[in-house]
Amino acid sequence: MKKVKRLLHAVDAFQQRKPWLAFPIAAWKKFGDDQAGNLAALISYYAFAAIFPLLLVLVTILDRAVRDNPTLREHVLNSALAGFPGIGAQLQRSVSTPLPATGLVLVIGLVGTFLGGRGVASAVQNALNHAWEVPISQRPGFPWALLRSLGLIVFVGTGEIATVILSTIAGGTGHVISGVGAHIGAVAVSLVLNMGLFWLAFRLGTARQVATRDLRLGAVLAATAWQVLQITGGYFIGHSLATNSLYGIFGVVLGLLAWLYLQAQITLYAVEINVVQVLGLWPRSLAPPPLTAADMHAYELYAQAEQRRPGLEIELRPAEETPEDPPDVPETEQDVPETEQDVPETEQDVPETAQDVPETARDVPPDVPELAAASQAESRRPAPGRKSKIRQKIGKVGLLLGGRR
Repeated sequence: MKKVKRLLHAVDAFQQRKPWLAFPIAAWKKFGDDQAGNLAALISYYAFAAIFPLLLVLVTILDRAVRDNPTLREHVLNSALAGFPGIGAQLQRSVSTPLPATGLVLVIGLVGTFLGGRGVASAVQNALNHAWEVPISQRPGFPWALLRSLGLIVFVGTGEIATVILSTIAGGTGHVISGVGAHIGAVAVSLVLNMGLFWLAFRLGTARQVATRDLRLGAVLAATAWQVLQITGGYFIGHSLATNSLYGIFGVVLGLLAWLYLQAQITLYAVEINVVQVLGLWPRSLAPPPLTAADMHAYELYAQAEQRRPGLEIELRPAEETPEDPPDVPETEQDVPETEQDVPETEQDVPETAQDVPETARDVPPDVPELAAASQAESRRPAPGRKSKIRQKIGKVGLLLGGRR
């Protein structure tokens, strides 16, 4: 066991000395500390709940806007759905029928789209503020949180649809732009748009305590990762990936959830890397103790993030370290003194009262005769309580003698 501990401490010390290794390990550890996987699952859940009403509304708008050009309608719809590798065709069949232009069905579709989008925006705000360790008391409340959610839905949602279409065209699915140069140009334009959209989304989703310039690295990383996902997904759909219809609707549900969860996880990893770089939360210890300065800073931020009231102060102090190997405890029979042998006996070692305690009159110093005489007189004088007892006994004897007479 000690050899394993020494090996872990050696590996830990090595990674702390190498920045190229310590930085990604610190980002990975913070991702786990924040339980970002659960936050990504919440985002993907709300996104899944919003995707079908959103696609129905999109189909309805396209059916009314480009009714005279069915080719353009199909192309736009295919480009938007191609951002979901392996399930785009099944999604298109699920939402092929547009909603009525008026009536209760359209209202329900719009309300479902709004509620689902608001859920995604609220989950994104919670995840970003949690990753940046913004105290709960300093996070936006009502109505500012609602306004930020609306901004995410309107600006980021519509802009992301445009970038998905451009990325799909660059992947070769639409066959609209031909030539290598045209594809590179489309990818570059889509990448720039994605960076701007992610920067805007991070600004709207994070509290104002975080500076806008500090969000730049996360936006670049997230946009790049999404661009790679969209291009590879469009390539496989357009060239070699055939949708397996064996699973039916279950395949659509599972595939869509997995794709949304992957996108949410990649985005949060980009955010965590950004946080570690800005706040200097590296190197971290893999096998504490001891804790590094970055560990203490991170744990202090975790504690401060739970502040519920602005007037409260949270302080973090390391606990006193206890030795791993406690000292040996002496055995009872060998090291503890026995009662009969080592404890002095009462009769032998304690001086007796009559023999060893000096009497008052005998041991009075000779140079104070007055005190000696007073002491002897006092000793001969009976105590008040003793006189009363003697009188009671004399009275009882008199009663007995009178009765006999």
